[in-house]
Parts: sequence; C-alpha cells; structure tokens
Amino acid sequence: MVRILDKAAVQPRSRFNLTNSVIIRRSPARSRLATITLLIPKNSQPNRVDLVATVGVRGVTGIAQILFRIFRDGKEIFNTQQGIESAGSEQNYAVTFQAEDRNVRSGNHVYTVTAENRTANTRADVVGPISFSGLAVKTRT
Repeated sequence: MVRILDKAAVQPRSRFNLTNSVIIRRSPARSRLATITLLIPKNSQPNRVDLVATVGVRGVTGIAQILFRIFRDGKEIFNTQQGIESAGSEQNYAVTFQAEDRNVRSGNHVYTVTAENRTANTRADVVGPISFSGLAVKTRT
C-alpha cells in the first residue's frame, strides 16, 4: 500500500492547433513545454514520483529526432527520443512518455519537460495538446 503525498497536473495546450504551432528549438537549445511543482513532506522516505507527459508534435521538414527531457530542480532525471516524419508520410504525433523519480528528498521540487530537435536541416513543431502530471507517493520499500 502507498500513501499519496502530493499531485500536480498542467495542460498548457488542450487541443491540436496548427495555427498556434511553436517550432521546437535546435539542440543544444531547448523548448520548455510544461512545469509542475510537487511537495515531498518530511519523513516521507521511501517515496517515488510518477510523471507522465503527452506532447502533440507535427513534422514539417525532413525526419526530425526530438529529444524530450524531464528535469527535477534543473537536473535531468529522464530523457527519450522520438523520430518525427514530415510531408509524404505521417506528420502528426501524440508522443506520450512516463518517468519515475525515486527517493526524492523533502521539500518543494520543480519538474519541467522540454523538447529539442537533434537533427540539422529538419523542423518539427509543437501543435498540442500538451499535458504533464506528477503523483508523489510514500512507498514501503
């Protein structure tokens, strides 16, 4: 059995929208997509934070390799990469990924999800939706 310590969710974009797209920046620059804050109370060890993000992406030029990262308090704790194709093939994607952060110290923690394009001469845009949620729980082991 677990005890819920805190939860947070944000949805900066609630739907797919081509007219409000944002270009994903080229590495090493990053596009910040969403941020949440979770409170871990004192005496809450062991614990884990379950994080889930969904990002709507559209391929515009070439096959972009998009690196998604999750940071806790500015330190990277997770990353995954997704290829995004453009014209002539699939163009619209809803990329969902999940991460787990274990034994987080007590206090307020800021979790941020970012995206960056790792492939030169390609383009991919965030077109929505974007959602990011976290659930902190105290565990037995």
